[in-house]
Amino acid sequence: MLGAAVGDCVHVAGVLNFLALARRHGWRTEFLGPAVPVERLVDEAERRRPDMLAVSYRLTPEAAERLFAELGQALRSRGLDIPLVFGGPPPVAEAAERSGIFCAVFGAVDASVVERWLSGRTGEEESAVGPDDLVERWRRARPRPLIRHHFGLPDLQRTIAGIEEIARSGVVDVISLGIDQNAQEHFFHPERMDPSQDGAGGVPVRTPDDLRALKEASRVGNHPLMRCYSGTNDLIAMAEMLRDTIGNAWCAVPVFWYSELDGRSARSLEEATSENQQLVAWHGERGVPVERNDQNQWGLRAASDAVQVAAAALGAALSARAGVETYVLQMMLNNPAGISPAMDVAKMEAMDALAREMAGPGVTVLRECRAGLFSLPPDPNRALGQLASATRTAMALRPDILHVVGHTEADHAIEPHELVASCAMVHQVIDDALLGIPDPLADPAVVARRDHLVEEAGFLLSVIRDRWPEAFEGDGEALAAVVRSGVFDAPYLAGNPAARGEVITVVEGGCDAVDPDTGQVVSERERLARLGLA
Repeated sequence: MLGAAVGDCVHVAGVLNFLALARRHGWRTEFLGPAVPVERLVDEAERRRPDMLAVSYRLTPEAAERLFAELGQALRSRGLDIPLVFGGPPPVAEAAERSGIFCAVFGAVDASVVERWLSGRTGEEESAVGPDDLVERWRRARPRPLIRHHFGLPDLQRTIAGIEEIARSGVVDVISLGIDQNAQEHFFHPERMDPSQDGAGGVPVRTPDDLRALKEASRVGNHPLMRCYSGTNDLIAMAEMLRDTIGNAWCAVPVFWYSELDGRSARSLEEATSENQQLVAWHGERGVPVERNDQNQWGLRAASDAVQVAAAALGAALSARAGVETYVLQMMLNNPAGISPAMDVAKMEAMDALAREMAGPGVTVLRECRAGLFSLPPDPNRALGQLASATRTAMALRPDILHVVGHTEADHAIEPHELVASCAMVHQVIDDALLGIPDPLADPAVVARRDHLVEEAGFLLSVIRDRWPEAFEGDGEALAAVVRSGVFDAPYLAGNPAARGEVITVVEGGCDAVDPDTGQVVSERERLARLGLA
């Protein structure tokens, strides 16, 4: 492939980026430089006989029209039938389209569109037939992560219209449907719903046809996958309905939460852990991927990094035990708020290492990274900066899925156009990161923290295995004991009847438990010794 910025254009960044992408797809490329006259370009094409000519031009469209006419005539006069591809700003791209000499024209498109074209898959075909299967979609997207975003407005028709707008934009691969609390807890018992809370927390779906309408709205653009949280009651019935209506891309259900522990349902810890595990087994039997997000929940309540890592590993072990073949490991960055990016990476690397070990070699583990809920400031401009920063950190973790948290979330539920803007910004960060970023594991401090957390979380898991071995079988009583005893604990659970809520943690780079008397960091062994558990 021979590339050049033609005519009087000295701007070369676009064509050089295109040639870099082409090399990643197996092309051998050569660059003639800036401001290459048409005559020289054609001379070189005649001499070298490339398989393709890649040209760019960033000046005025009027001048571009004359330049393209000259280029087309020169190639025809030499009898050269070489495919041409053009890249430039939209007004010039329109002139390139009108010229009729280019086999492909790229104006205001992101790198993923160019990469699809280079790999032989046209944007139109790819959009129309995007697979409705998580693993296949992930394989097709690599090395780019899939983009997931939560969406649900407090009105059904607005949500339907919003999903269509999002799908047409093509910037999201997975729409994570946010349904209101009435639906999550009482979908099958409408008599228990509180009408004053309709739309609280998401879209008020009340019938299976509501869900079908939401799914149908996504059948445009790039046909994003759709998924929804598991609900907090009647879990199997909800799973069957989500499968039959929206083709739930994967199940997301915690080990301990959606219970008396967080107040999302009235289920006891014993009931919730048992029923949640049964739901995981139901999905495992049907080959549906599963996500357990306990580590996020513990982090949001300021649990130590070691507890978060252990919770992730326990969730992976229980999912594998239930027959799950694809496990989605969610990693919430900036959680708790104030953790440093370096220590965040160390924690997530520890989490990944232990989760894979506990899941075993027969389970595919997909890394899903996201910004922390409490890290986004209310000011939308600063929030965009935080989202970009978190995305850059996430890319160091080689994510398979990026769960984008919209930049408005600290202020209001995100609207469709705001969601598209957030995801477009994230795509730009991804494009840049894929060019190459430093390896955080080259930092000895990151490696040391990762290894420390693997050891600390491993100790917590060994205590659980020694005292409550049935917990690893999914026994509700044993799992509940892990929390009630204080092996898993968090400061923000103080006063919670289902937990001890006695631990004190501090964020200084990472998040660690401290001695309540001295304020000094203590190991998990020392913390549990105070409880008579080690």
